[in-house]
Amino acid sequence: MTRENDEARFAGKVVLITGAVGGLGRKIASDFAEEGASLLMSDRDGGALEALAGELQSMGAAVAISVGDVTREATAEAMVATALATFGRLDIAVNNAGIASSFTRLADTGPEEAERILAVNVLGVIHAMRHELRVMSEAFSHTGQHSAIVNMASVAGLVGAPNLAVYAASKHAVIGLTRSSALEYARRGIRINAVCPSFVRTPMLAAITAGQAHPDTEGLAQGVPMRRLAEPDEISIAVRFAADPRNSFMTGQALGIDGGLTAM
Repeated sequence: MTRENDEARFAGKVVLITGAVGGLGRKIASDFAEEGASLLMSDRDGGALEALAGELQSMGAAVAISVGDVTREATAEAMVATALATFGRLDIAVNNAGIASSFTRLADTGPEEAERILAVNVLGVIHAMRHELRVMSEAFSHTGQHSAIVNMASVAGLVGAPNLAVYAASKHAVIGLTRSSALEYARRGIRINAVCPSFVRTPMLAAITAGQAHPDTEGLAQGVPMRRLAEPDEISIAVRFAADPRNSFMTGQALGIDGGLTAM
């Protein structure tokens, strides 16, 4: 299953993707499969996960799934174990699972919402990375296999984000995890980077804006120099760039894919 006129640069690679059935996760999974990767896809929605796996398998992709909530450490353990049991290795992990918050000032953000955002966006990445890093580090020690982790952060992790304070805090944390662990594993064959999109045209964004008094998805683009939202394929390209084995000297970076927002 390879994209016409494009080499299968991920042929023979096993890629783990969390949050695989969302708008962005689905695109990332499909694009990796089109470039030859075998996939371990994880999500809490088992029915949607099975349906996506069926779609990709019908197109020739090798796919395994692991259903679970990323806030539970056991979910991370199970998905990495499934990747090893099915494919015998793990080359790339894309920790994409995450949730957004409503647009409210910090004082008006309820404790339950704050705790859920931090649990999914921060603890979910911590749990996943702990198990991914162990397996990848062991593979490097035994065989010299090089690996890559790509964490999905946000432009809100690079700058302040008024009315999204808890979400911004969670994504600052993801970047901190990325940079710190990149230093820890720089000599152990594991590159670790983060991709930081601004607003992306996905169902999750539409659902968030629909809950506002004056929903206006396109209005969010007015603060972006390019005056538009990002498309999922533009973020997927950045993820694959960060994961590409040929991109072998880049680690500890937070890539702003933001239409110029952080250049201001």
